[in-house]
Amino acid sequence: MLRPYQKIYRRKTRVINVGDVLVGGNNPISVQTMTNTLTTDIIATRKQIDKAISFGADLIRVSVPDKESTAALKEITKHSKIPIIADIHFHYKRAIEAANNGASCLRINPGNIGSSERVKDVIKAAKDNNCSMRIGVNAGSLERKILEKYSEPNPEALVESAKENIKILEDNDFFNFKISVKSSDIFMAIKAYELLAKQCDYPLHLGITEAGGKRTGSIKSSIGIGNLLLKGIGDTIRVSLSDEPEEEVKVGFEILKSLGLRNRGLKIVSCPSCARQQFQVIDLVKKLEKSLDDIENPLTVSIIGCVVNGPGEANMTNIGITGGGNNTHMIYVDGKKDHIVKDKDLSVYLENLIRKKANNISIKG
Repeated sequence: MLRPYQKIYRRKTRVINVGDVLVGGNNPISVQTMTNTLTTDIIATRKQIDKAISFGADLIRVSVPDKESTAALKEITKHSKIPIIADIHFHYKRAIEAANNGASCLRINPGNIGSSERVKDVIKAAKDNNCSMRIGVNAGSLERKILEKYSEPNPEALVESAKENIKILEDNDFFNFKISVKSSDIFMAIKAYELLAKQCDYPLHLGITEAGGKRTGSIKSSIGIGNLLLKGIGDTIRVSLSDEPEEEVKVGFEILKSLGLRNRGLKIVSCPSCARQQFQVIDLVKKLEKSLDDIENPLTVSIIGCVVNGPGEANMTNIGITGGGNNTHMIYVDGKKDHIVKDKDLSVYLENLIRKKANNISIKG
């Protein structure tokens, strides 16, 4: 149970639907990613989507830059177990085709589509197919007139772009949309989201765009997205990494788990290790993270190399191990001492215990 000082009070937003996933309100903060295969390669794209789903992705975005891609989308959406978001830039016909071919959401900037008639055609296609939209404002692709006004991208420019696009949709009686105001600059993104959150009640899609590779991007995204989530801002997130889509999903869930906003899979509490350790903590953690990344049920495991902090951490976890002398280590179950292990391959032994616990099988020492 969360303590009073751990509670995050989320901003109250209206609820939209992205397929069968509800975004906003009190609904779980959804985790999404994006494919990086050629959309016209249907087999490769489907494989990538299925892999992202296996790691818990709630939503997935697919780029549709041409007519061949929107044609492929029809087959891709038919087989996907989660809603597909079509990534649209400039060409209004791609948006209409995507909506007609099964997309549950269009990532779009109505202001970039062209004439009001074209915008109306896209909105009609979205309404006819129960397709939501995301107004996707990005510091790297602001409208020329806004850049001329502000000279360079800044939080106010991002929010002004978002508000202009909001008005286009509202004027056409369309309200099933969410908004993002992304930047690769953490400070700019945070400020833009804070400003926008005060000016509308639409659900917000959080992200730090072009965040970088796995390590750098994970850190930048954790700081930016985490900062906003702590303030109750954000209804769906995407961690942008120069890596495989499932890595974005993993980091996204780690951010949410660390804030107590979602619980899925294994959460390992482990010490950095030192000369007091009675087993190789780092090697053990690496092995367990790799071998247990398929677990879906939420479970907390503590792996502490000695008795200084081991018992205290184990009191708050489902499974815990504390290192002891003479290769004799204490196993804790649900915060209580359960049994001692000696002369065991700890990675294999703990994996077995953790899987049993995850599957609600009784553990016997």
